Amino acid sequence: MILFRRFTFWLALAGLALAGVVVWRANLTVPVPPPPIAPPERPFKHAVGAAGLVEARHENIALGAPAAGLVTAVEVRPWAQVEAGQILLRLDDSELRARLIGQAATIGLRSAELARVETRLARVRALRATEVVPASDLDDVLSDQAVAAAALAAARAEVAQTEALLARLLVRAPVAATVLQVNVRPGEYLAPGAATPALLLGRLDELQVRAEVDEQLAPRVRSGARAAGYLKGDGGRRIELTFDRIEPYVVPKRSLTGASTERVDTRVLQVIFRFATPTDRTIYVGQQLDLFIEEP
Repeated sequence: MILFRRFTFWLALAGLALAGVVVWRANLTVPVPPPPIAPPERPFKHAVGAAGLVEARHENIALGAPAAGLVTAVEVRPWAQVEAGQILLRLDDSELRARLIGQAATIGLRSAELARVETRLARVRALRATEVVPASDLDDVLSDQAVAAAALAAARAEVAQTEALLARLLVRAPVAATVLQVNVRPGEYLAPGAATPALLLGRLDELQVRAEVDEQLAPRVRSGARAAGYLKGDGGRRIELTFDRIEPYVVPKRSLTGASTERVDTRVLQVIFRFATPTDRTIYVGQQLDLFIEEP
C-alpha cells in the first residue's frame, strides 16, 4: 500500500512537471524568419506604389481572323520574327477555290459570246456601208455588244471578289514584330471575336509597363514623374523607367497580385512607362513589376 502511494505521488509530480514544460514551450516567442526573397527598397523618399504588367512596345497585338474557317496551317512559332505582310495562318479555302473554277469558266463563256457579237457587228457594219441592211439592225447589234461586254465585266468582277475573299483567308502580320503566343493549331475552327486571340504579336526591341494606380492614389501621380520597378522575385535589381503617358480613362482593376489584402473592387488609373530591353537578363512580356512612382 505504501509503495502504491509513493508511485502515485511520483507519477503526479511527473505530470505536473510535464505540464509546466508544455506551458513554458507554448509561451516561447518564436523569432520570425527572414523572408526568402528580400522586398524591394523604396527608391524615392516619397513615392506611390503600384503594380505593373510588362507589355511589348506599342502594346501587344491580339491577332484574330477576318473570317471564320478551319485552320489548315500555322506558319509561325513563338519567338519567330515576322515582317509586315508575312503569312501567319492559313484558313480552309477549298469552297472558294471550287467557286473560282466555275467563275473562270463563266468568263470564258462570256468572252466567247462577246467575240461572236463583235464578229456579227463587223459584218453588219460592212453591209451597212453598202446600205444593204437598215440602221436599226446596226443599233441592235451595238446593244447586243454592250450587253455582252457588261456580262463579261460582271463575270470578271465575281472572280475578283472571290480572289479578295481568298486573300482574307490568309492571316498576315500587320507590322514587323515577334510572335509572343500561338493559341491555335491546324484542324481547329477559328471564328472572329473569339475570347482568346489566335496569335499575340509584339515588338521586343523596347518594352513598356502598364502601371495600375488605385484611384485613391491617382491625384498624387503627375505627368512626367520618375519611376523605378522591380520584377517579382528580383528585388535587388532596379529597372529605371521613363514616363510615356497617362491614359485619361480610369478602368476596373484587372492586374491582380494575389495579396490577401488586395482590393479587387476598385478602379485604377493606368500610367505607361517604357524601358529598354536589358541585356543582362531576360524580361518576358506579361511579367509583373512592383513600381514606385515619385511624388512631386
